[in-house]
Amino acid sequence: MSTDAKNSIAQMEKIVSLCKRRGFIFQSSEIYGGCGGVWDYGPLGAELKRNLRSAWWNTMTREREDVLGLDASILMNPAIWKASGHVDTFADLMRECSLTNKRVRADHVEPQEGVVMNYSGAKSPTGWKLARPISVLMKKGEHIESLRKRVRTLIASNAGEAAGKVEEIELLDETKGDTLEKTVDFHPETGGALGEARPFNLMLKTYLGPTATEADVTYLRPETAQAIFAQFKNVFDSSRVKVPFGICQIGKAFRNEVTPKNFTFRSREFEQMELEFFIKPDEVVEIICGEVAPWSEGADLSEPKPNWGWQLWHRYWVDQRTKFYQGIGLGDVLEYYWQTSDDLAHYARACVDILCEFPFGTEELEGIAARGDFDLSAHQNASTKSQEIFDEELKTAAAKLTDEQKEALIQKRLAVEAAKTKGAPMTEAAVRAWFERLFKGSYVPHVIEPSAGLDRMALAVLAKAFSETEKVDEKGKKEVITVLRLHPRVAPIKVGVFPLLKNKPELVAKAREVYALLKKHMNCFYDETASIGRRYARQDEVGTPFGVTIDFETCGEKGPELLDTVTLRHRDSGEQERVKISELLGKLLPLVS
Repeated sequence: MSTDAKNSIAQMEKIVSLCKRRGFIFQSSEIYGGCGGVWDYGPLGAELKRNLRSAWWNTMTREREDVLGLDASILMNPAIWKASGHVDTFADLMRECSLTNKRVRADHVEPQEGVVMNYSGAKSPTGWKLARPISVLMKKGEHIESLRKRVRTLIASNAGEAAGKVEEIELLDETKGDTLEKTVDFHPETGGALGEARPFNLMLKTYLGPTATEADVTYLRPETAQAIFAQFKNVFDSSRVKVPFGICQIGKAFRNEVTPKNFTFRSREFEQMELEFFIKPDEVVEIICGEVAPWSEGADLSEPKPNWGWQLWHRYWVDQRTKFYQGIGLGDVLEYYWQTSDDLAHYARACVDILCEFPFGTEELEGIAARGDFDLSAHQNASTKSQEIFDEELKTAAAKLTDEQKEALIQKRLAVEAAKTKGAPMTEAAVRAWFERLFKGSYVPHVIEPSAGLDRMALAVLAKAFSETEKVDEKGKKEVITVLRLHPRVAPIKVGVFPLLKNKPELVAKAREVYALLKKHMNCFYDETASIGRRYARQDEVGTPFGVTIDFETCGEKGPELLDTVTLRHRDSGEQERVKISELLGKLLPLVS
């Protein structure tokens, strides 16, 4: 393993340790041995998630006029998941270890090298037998006795008490096989040979009703998006909105990940933040505006225009989401992956993954997809309930078109369908029927979907903020100082309030007064124990951006000009300034909001 890889693993371990030690994130059900791939957020983690959630919600809804919110239920009619394709296709390719039956995602097996060791089976003095061949990879540098012990232990753990003592299990007919390089055919943990890749549905099944029969089967939602599509017409009809507009929501989702990994990055229970932004099909834009504005590098994305088609809307949302991440301190760790035609789903026109640097590598933080009308049309077909909207402006503009202009639009679409390389193209009859509805003012909107994970976002923020420095005191003793340089907007605690000395009633009383003033408007922490330097360090470690110290100057002992002023300390710069208590709230609020 390279030095960089070791350093990255070490840093991740430090972040995990800090999260537990200071109350950000705990293993779920830890006192019972844990629950794999599920995590609980402690007091500071809950505040961090709440701040991220609020920042996203405010950015998406309250600061805009064209996005509405939704809070849909986790349990839905299972027909929704059939229509969306999740029942049939929401699966990862899995491979199973022939030694332990452990599953691993086929794309999560890192290349390994070593020697294949083969056995015809195993037996023990209890009379237990394993009557099938075993192939195990002895990794480079591993001693044969270590391998044998490992295989016996794995066999015993799988067989249970019937196999007896681990050390008494006999491996039969050991033979040495090929030496392999860069093989992905052995389980990364057990070393056992992997079977063929098979699809494994990721949805968690449950029952809705008293009988727990197949008729009662439903699923914990694997994403929040489908509820938005299912409620599209209700929101549209009740909210007096016009396309383009969006519906967003934040909520829990569940995926039966076989190999959850990298702390909270890939979990079985997580929180999604999704926007479905509904736009006019390009044909509608062309009919109303006379043209569809083309995308080009350097295009002005600051304000949406009526003649924007799906390309500009997609780029606009990539730009908007990038600005959001910059606003919470992640701007300099972002990368982008524009999916190729081979990567894209058959219905998608484009998709960009916003990537982020984590200690374990550069991974996806958010996906922004142009999904066409696939979702609404799928639910329209399955439910037989129309998802079309009527646009008077479209009907009026279409009425002004000549028959030749209408036919030109139809031929243009037919050419697009004929050029499709994925999915079944629409027949000419279907295209003409679609335009017939369009010319009368009715259509199913298309959608741009920015989809982010709140847990991943929280982990990205923590990883980016984590820093260590080495400090040497006057005696030459070295100490590692940990600081979370969290953006003030998302920091769990905004301000620490400290009386310089706890045994001076006048300082404590004034500190309590300042604390009461601030805590109504932001999350604060009051601390009067240990030296002031130690108190600063404790707050630095949990990411608190500001410290307010009440000292003797506050009480007027150094002159009336400093009466009712406090020391305001800035975490990242270490700068300290005197601020009047009457001006403190006005100074801090813009910095933490």
